[in-house]
Amino acid sequence: MAVTIIDVAEKAGVSPSTVSRVISNDSRISQKTSRKVRKIMDELGYHPNVMAKSLVTKTTNNIGIILPRPADELFQNQFFSEIIRGIVSKAAACHYDVLMTSATNEEEEIKAVERLVHGRKVDGIILLTAHKEDPSITFLREKKFPFVLVGRSEHYVDVTSVDNDNIAASQAITKHLIELGHKRIAFVSGPFELTVSKDRMDGYSKALLEAGIPFNCDYVYEGAFTPESAGQVTEKLLQLDQRPTAIIAIDDVVAFGIIRTLWNNGFNVPEDCSVVGFNNTLLAEMCLPQISSVDIGTHQMGQSTVQALVQRIKGDGFDQARIIIPHQIIWRDSVQAPAFE
Repeated sequence: MAVTIIDVAEKAGVSPSTVSRVISNDSRISQKTSRKVRKIMDELGYHPNVMAKSLVTKTTNNIGIILPRPADELFQNQFFSEIIRGIVSKAAACHYDVLMTSATNEEEEIKAVERLVHGRKVDGIILLTAHKEDPSITFLREKKFPFVLVGRSEHYVDVTSVDNDNIAASQAITKHLIELGHKRIAFVSGPFELTVSKDRMDGYSKALLEAGIPFNCDYVYEGAFTPESAGQVTEKLLQLDQRPTAIIAIDDVVAFGIIRTLWNNGFNVPEDCSVVGFNNTLLAEMCLPQISSVDIGTHQMGQSTVQALVQRIKGDGFDQARIIIPHQIIWRDSVQAPAFE
């Protein structure tokens, strides 16, 4: 005979309505009572009818994630696997399931967002990429639908977002390279329409300006977050009469592609060219030489995103618009003073 909510209530010594509130993650129920009821549910093997609950409460206990790239490309980059790991672990701790859908461009992304919202498939949405012009953010704000952005919104200061101070981080690594004696420093960016690309390039530009080094457009390239794209850009940099003595990459995958291409062209890192990346992924440690990189606290970023979203969903008075995760620069073997001017 199937276990019912009444069976759970009787054994836990609470009312059926209390069990129902525990299942719905009602913030009015104390953690002590919630743990007690959930323990009894596990012991009795009671599994709530999610569909029935959603019809009554109009909630799904699902969080939606919009993946900003094709799956085969996405999981080549440890940033996404690590932030998703943080999201999934925190969501599970908050008794939410995660529904993921991918989009290869902004048009696909807004369609995916509309499907999730209009289909009432999720209680809230996490956007993993911030665009300068972002129709998904505009749509979600108009619908007053709970969402959190990973990154920084260019136009809406009131959007709840979880991010690093990318300007400060990029400025710091550029300043360090300048202090080592580098003057010809290149910046290999991601797509310029992403705010993370803009912010990291702004930090790079600020450090050059402070040091009195002219900004050289020949040293700045836009590319994709792939080793292949990084390789194509590096080939162009090597054709310059005054090739750079240091290269800052938008992330570790791009930094790896740069180092591989330098090596294939007979250049050593860091003797002939220093290279710095972002995200401090396992790839940075496994590469030879090990890549200097900015640790942006990716796992913590994922967990903080879920925490903020759950508070938004429950209406617990969460009013902090921008959450900044501290960064740390990890200097490794890919950087040294320039061997020539």
